[in-house]
Amino acid sequence: MKDLNVPYKIYLEEKEIPTAWYNVRADMVNKPAPLIHPGTLQPLSFEDMQPIFCDELIRQELDDTTQMIPIPDEVLQFYKMYRPSPLIHAVFLERALDTPAHIFYKFEGNNTSGSHKLNSAIAQAYYAKKQGLKGVTTETGAGQWGTALSMACAFFKLDCKVYMVKVSYEQKPFRREVMRTYGASVTPSPSMDTNIGRKINEEYPGTTGSLGCAISEAVEAATSTPGYRYELGSVLNQVLLHQSIIGQETLAACKKYGIRPDIIIGCAGGGSNLGGLISPFMGEKLRGEADYRFIAVEPASCPSFTRGRFVYDFCDTGKVCPMAKMYTLGHGFIPSANHAGGLRYHGMSPILSQLYADGYIEARAVEQTSVFAAATTFARTEGILPAPESSHAIRVAIDEALRCKETGEEKTIIFGLTGTGYFDMTAYENYNNGNMTDYIPTDEDLEKGFAGIPNLPL
Repeated sequence: MKDLNVPYKIYLEEKEIPTAWYNVRADMVNKPAPLIHPGTLQPLSFEDMQPIFCDELIRQELDDTTQMIPIPDEVLQFYKMYRPSPLIHAVFLERALDTPAHIFYKFEGNNTSGSHKLNSAIAQAYYAKKQGLKGVTTETGAGQWGTALSMACAFFKLDCKVYMVKVSYEQKPFRREVMRTYGASVTPSPSMDTNIGRKINEEYPGTTGSLGCAISEAVEAATSTPGYRYELGSVLNQVLLHQSIIGQETLAACKKYGIRPDIIIGCAGGGSNLGGLISPFMGEKLRGEADYRFIAVEPASCPSFTRGRFVYDFCDTGKVCPMAKMYTLGHGFIPSANHAGGLRYHGMSPILSQLYADGYIEARAVEQTSVFAAATTFARTEGILPAPESSHAIRVAIDEALRCKETGEEKTIIFGLTGTGYFDMTAYENYNNGNMTDYIPTDEDLEKGFAGIPNLPL
């Protein structure tokens, strides 16, 4: 191990778990643009959102000024089942790369749901229970969010209806069965159970689905079923708020052992993991207290940041949801079915979109085979089989470490390992058999999605 005078695994004590979530919007000069009503084009009010979301989550969604929001005691007690999570010094990966860089990763896979998604799922389920609801609906892509919310709903004895992107439903049966074990119903999307699902199946015969499709179905199910609300695992302000516990613990561990990161890297699909990891560090940068490089890594097959447009667009394919100003590929964009990981959403968090537009975040798109090559290297050196989503961040962390090897710079790199890949073995099998291919949409492919974006005077 390199002499950094830090342990291999850095665990905070239980008493050091944050007791409040950090709201990065409070420190942003340019706030993220508000969600708007697709009919009136006016910012959504609390009353507009009530049929869809839990009341307390709406308050959190709209709060641009409160810097620290207390974590309810019931949620904090649940966190203690698996938090604080470790910040791990990747010494074996460093040796394999023969790099002067110091590499650390925040590991969020040490809970039954297998990913960071539980941090927000338990909070959202708590607020639904507190409001006296019977159950919730949601969508899931690769399955981590659906698994986490199913677990959280089981804890609070809530019904949970999950609409799972059809290609993932078929490729990841074990993830589906974990949800069912926790008591959730799981429906492949688009389905024939909702008006939106039937319409999408008619317009796109044989479609393998997308998160946009699944969101539409989940929202329709929630708004048409008394005693239910819809809950989302990424993109929204409230979700990045809950996930800030990741970055707060990471920052606390760094300060405890004198680690100063130069580069902080996270995978980016809708933004929950990346936003949660970087938020407290971004706060320091926004306040002028420190400086960091932030790199968002997305799949080349769904390149919202690197090739998308920063405009208002529908958050779902069926156009039943509010509109958000975000980097988007168009609500009608459906990623190639050969993409094995998550990170398939057509848009990006309004918070991260604004920070990217303002130049605070870099973005990089990487191809699928290179991602799984990085995942394999990581598994063989660090002993954890990483989730395909997290492996996008691993890819760029390795690239940056190898760049340090070329230049001789001794930089410190932190990336988010959002979860494990033990339910993603079909993808690993395809890679190991040499059957995995890369798909990069052409400009013509992307134009089909862009064509459906509303031309708003905003």
